[in-house]
Amino acid sequence: MTRTAVTTDRAPGALGPYSQAIVANGFVFCSGTAGIDPTTGAVRDGVAAQTEQALINLAAILEAAGSSLSDLVKTTIFYSDVADFPTINEVYARYVPEPPPARSAPANVALPRGLLVSIEAIAALSNR
Repeated sequence: MTRTAVTTDRAPGALGPYSQAIVANGFVFCSGTAGIDPTTGAVRDGVAAQTEQALINLAAILEAAGSSLSDLVKTTIFYSDVADFPTINEVYARYVPEPPPARSAPANVALPRGLLVSIEAIAALSNR
């Protein structure tokens, strides 16, 4: 099996010993992406803005890997406050394809840097 790391400056860089994504066996395995502006390094304010930025960052990583949000098959959304679930869902629904990917969403997760949400994903490589 060949594993290829994916890196793009259009999403925040890895803050530790991990890759933004790995391509293997026709799939893209994306590390958790957060609501951090890749240009400034600033954390966006509020759960809606962080969710949107996380999805923009995820889209950039997928594009660098040769995939897209349309190719998502599974996501996991980690978030800090269960009360934010409706807001996260509202933003998320604007970005994911129909039918939406399989998803898990554990709540009450302590995230670093005051982050409110982090989204990891698995996508198929595009056949386009």
